[in-house]
Amino acid sequence: MGRGRRRPAGRPVLDVQGVSTRYGQISMLRNVSVHLGEGEIACLLGPNGAGKTTLINLLSGDIQPTSGGIYFKGDDITRAPADRVSRLGIGRSYQKTNIFPGFTCEQNCWLGAQSRLPSSMRFLRPASSYRRVRERTQRALELCGLGHRGQAIARTLSHGEQRQLEIGMMLATEPELLLLDEPLAGMGSEEAASVIELLKELAKDHTLVLIEHDMDAVFAIAEAMTVMVDGQVLASGTPNDIRNNAHVQEAYLGTGDAQA
Repeated sequence: MGRGRRRPAGRPVLDVQGVSTRYGQISMLRNVSVHLGEGEIACLLGPNGAGKTTLINLLSGDIQPTSGGIYFKGDDITRAPADRVSRLGIGRSYQKTNIFPGFTCEQNCWLGAQSRLPSSMRFLRPASSYRRVRERTQRALELCGLGHRGQAIARTLSHGEQRQLEIGMMLATEPELLLLDEPLAGMGSEEAASVIELLKELAKDHTLVLIEHDMDAVFAIAEAMTVMVDGQVLASGTPNDIRNNAHVQEAYLGTGDAQA
């Protein structure tokens, strides 16, 4: 992915080298390469079936490629399971909100924070472990904009707040790279504007990769873009490069009815 508009990219964070993946005889991704520097805000674009979510699933360890390599800060994570990927510092959200609706916001984030402890499955732990979990939980709630809603039951939150809470659960694992799959899905304009501001704030200290079909939001926040069509990379570059790319206009931006 290209150089950001807001700041130059830092050290390499993510290096995807020619990955392909198949389900039976169906090819989902073909020779996809993506490069992301520290501090970049990157967006994956493309019509339905382009392979965007499949790529996110590969990066998060939910599935594995049939060929190619994935490197995070120089470490080979091509075959790493999702729990190891998370512990290394990659967090993700999903297209459908993935929270515990009967728990409070604080309890939801507590679960995320506790998952990062080496002793997360031990029931007798030093008191200092609980202190670290509590600190991570509160920091995550503040970062996602729900510091004042810690005791609210998750199901009582608005749709936008639930998406914020899901981001909070991810932040409680203290990731460096955030993978966000349609973070604005189903939101009205006011809620979407709030989450866009949240993402801009998070981008000060995190590297972001997002899938989003709201073009106004994409061009408001993204510093680098990769456009995918039929499981392949069609173009990569700055938002201005992508906006003026004739092939992209024909395949995606110019259709007027594309969905992420």
